[in-house]
Amino acid sequence: MEAELMEHPRRWPALGVLSLTLVAVTLDNSVLNTALPSLARGLSATTADLQWITDAYTLVFAAALILAGSLGARLGARRALIGGLVVFAGGSAAAALSTSPAQLIGWRALMGLGAAFVMPATLAIITRMFSAAERPKAFAIWSAAAGVGILIGPATGGLLLEHFSWSSTFWINIPLVVAAVIATALAVPAIAPQRTGKLDLLGALLSTAAVAALVDAIIEAPERGWTATTTVAEFALAGLLTAAFVGWELRVAEPLVQLRLFANRRFGLAALALAVTFFALFGTLFELSQFLQLVHGYSPLVAGLGAMPFAVAMATTSATSAITSRWLGITGALVVGLLCVAAGLGALATIEPDTAFAIIAAETALVGAGMGLLMAPASLEITAAVPVRYAAMASSLNSVIRELGGVLGIAVVGTVVSAFYRSTMSATPGVAGHDLPSAHAVAAQLPPEVAGPMLDAADRAFTDAMNRGALVASTTALVAALLVLTAMPRRGAQPASEVPQPRRDLQPA
Repeated sequence: MEAELMEHPRRWPALGVLSLTLVAVTLDNSVLNTALPSLARGLSATTADLQWITDAYTLVFAAALILAGSLGARLGARRALIGGLVVFAGGSAAAALSTSPAQLIGWRALMGLGAAFVMPATLAIITRMFSAAERPKAFAIWSAAAGVGILIGPATGGLLLEHFSWSSTFWINIPLVVAAVIATALAVPAIAPQRTGKLDLLGALLSTAAVAALVDAIIEAPERGWTATTTVAEFALAGLLTAAFVGWELRVAEPLVQLRLFANRRFGLAALALAVTFFALFGTLFELSQFLQLVHGYSPLVAGLGAMPFAVAMATTSATSAITSRWLGITGALVVGLLCVAAGLGALATIEPDTAFAIIAAETALVGAGMGLLMAPASLEITAAVPVRYAAMASSLNSVIRELGGVLGIAVVGTVVSAFYRSTMSATPGVAGHDLPSAHAVAAQLPPEVAGPMLDAADRAFTDAMNRGALVASTTALVAALLVLTAMPRRGAQPASEVPQPRRDLQPA
C-alpha cells in the first residue's frame, strides 16, 4: 500500500532534475576552490578573507537550512526549490560584480541563503516520491550528483580562468540555474504545503549567532592571537549562545531542532560520520588548490583537472553505495568510508613541495572513495531513524550537518595551516610572512636572486603547514570511525511511532 501511494509515475525523471539542481549548487564551491589564488590577486584578499569568502556561503547555508526547510514545507517544496534557485542566481550575479573582499563575502552569504532553500526541498521531494524500498537507490543517485558537481567544478573553474577573470566562476551559475528552474517546473511534481506550526525564530537567531561567533574566533585567532581579549570573548560568547540555544530548544513547544533526536545513537553517529567527512573534505580542499597552483606552479586548468581523481572516485563509490551498503551494512559502510578518508588524509600529511602529482592523485582518490562510500548510507540513516512527523526536519538536518562540518573544517584546518605558516615565516618582513599568496605576490616584484630563496622558504612552510592540517583532519576521521565501530547499536525493530506512514501529499503538477 505504501509503495503504491509513494511511487510517483514521474519519480525517476524528477530525480534527474533534482540531481541537476544539486550539481548547480555544489559546482559553485568546487569552482571557487580553483579560483582562490586568482581571487587573492584580483581583490587583494588575505587568507582570512579567503576563508570568509568560502565560509560565508556555508555558514549562512547551514544556519538557515532548518528554518528554510520549515518555510519550504509551508510554501510547498517545489516552490521553495525554485525560489531558492532564483535567489542563488541573483547572489551569483552580484558576487561576479564585487570589487572588494567585503562585498564578495556579503553576496556569497546571499547565495548561501538561496541554497538553503534548495537542499532540503530536494530531499523532501525525494522522500515523498520514493517508497522505502527504492529510497536507498534514489539517495545513492542524489549523492552521486554531488560528486558530479565536485567532478566537473575544478576543471570548469580552471578552464574559465584560462580565458576570463575570477568573476566568470560566478557567472557560470546563471545558465545552470535557468536550466534547473525550467526543468523543475516541467518535471518535478508539486508537493502540498504542510502545516509546520510556529516558526522558531529565536532558535534560528541563537544558533546562527553561536556558529558565527565560533567561526570568527577560529578564523581570526592567528591574526589577533589565541589569548587576545576579542578571541577569548568570542569563544565565551559562542559557548553561552550554544547553551542558551540548547536550553530554549528543550523547552519550547515547537523547536527549530528536535535535539532529542540525537539521543538515538544510530541517528547521532550517522550525523557524526557525515559531519567529520565534510570537515575533512572542505578543510583539505581549501588548502590543496593553493598548493597545486602556487607550490607546484600549475595553471588553474591543470590544478582543476588535478581534482578529477578525487571526484571520479567519489562519484563512483556514491553511485554504487546502495550495493556496498548491502554487503557491509550501514555501520560497516560508515566505518570503512571513514577509514578510507583517514588513510588518504594521513598519506597527504607526508607530501613534500616536489611530490609527484600521481602520488597526490592516488591519496586524494582514496579520500574521495571513502566519502562517496558513506554519504548515501549516512543520509539514509539520518532520515530513517526519526519519526515520520520529523522527516522534513531530518532532511534539513542532513544538510545542516554537512555544511556545519564544512564550515568548521575550513575554519579549523585553515587556521592550523595559517598559524603554522605564520610561525615558520615569522622572521620574513612585510606581508610575505602572512600567507602564501602574499609571498608569491611580493616575490614577483623582487630580483630573482632574492625572490628564489624567499619562495623556496614560503613553499616549504606552506607544505609543512598543510601537512599538519591534513593530519588534524585524518585524526578526526579516525576517531569518528572508532566511535561508530564501537558505539553504533545493532539495527533492531523499528518503534511503531517511527514506522513510515503512507503520504497523500503528492499532487499533479
